[in-house]
Amino acid sequence: MNFETVMQELEALGKERLKKMYMSNGAREPLFGVATGAMKPMAKQIKINQPLAEELYATGNYDAMYFAGIIADPKAMTAADFERWIEGAYFYMLSDYVVAVTLAEADIAQEVADQWIASGDELRMSAGWSCYCWLLGSRPDTQFDESKLASMLERVEQTIHESPERTKASMNNFMYTVGVSYLPLHDKAVETAKAVGPVEIKRDNKKSSIVNASESIQKAIDKNQLGFKRKYVRC
Repeated sequence: MNFETVMQELEALGKERLKKMYMSNGAREPLFGVATGAMKPMAKQIKINQPLAEELYATGNYDAMYFAGIIADPKAMTAADFERWIEGAYFYMLSDYVVAVTLAEADIAQEVADQWIASGDELRMSAGWSCYCWLLGSRPDTQFDESKLASMLERVEQTIHESPERTKASMNNFMYTVGVSYLPLHDKAVETAKAVGPVEIKRDNKKSSIVNASESIQKAIDKNQLGFKRKYVRC
């Protein structure tokens, strides 16, 4: 399948209802409104194709950009490539669920995520924290520096309430993920989440949502989910 046939197929899979839903979350034209599950047959056929992924991502079409993340070759991507992708990620569904997910399968994941967390830019920071969530939820605990993650938890405790809205959501998710998926710091994550308490996330044209990592960790404990690791990061 080439670029034209993929775009035609995505257009044919588009649904008006999903298009409206994506737009209510921040997507903008051009987009078709394709369900992520509907992309699977095409992804199976193409498998991994980095040049095609780059062409699709460059369109600015939300569905094409999402599909690019599915067929990308993260290990072939450089820090400059990820920088270009985060530049194009204009809202959180791209920064956190396409770029951060793709980065989580790259060998340079932590160093790129660290730069983004330090950047001061809302969506870069959000993608950096999100990338750590994808990493912690899929890689063995031995691949992480415990003291580094501990200092990241301290950073969350000190700065989450003053951080940009989308970054807050990803930092909250980071506390939860450390608490559930990284056992060496489970207790520290629980303490941090209690100290942080409920976090209010304001959203454009929608009412604020309140998230509480402490309650979420407790729910995971009740369901015996401690130590959870997923097999695959990308769908």
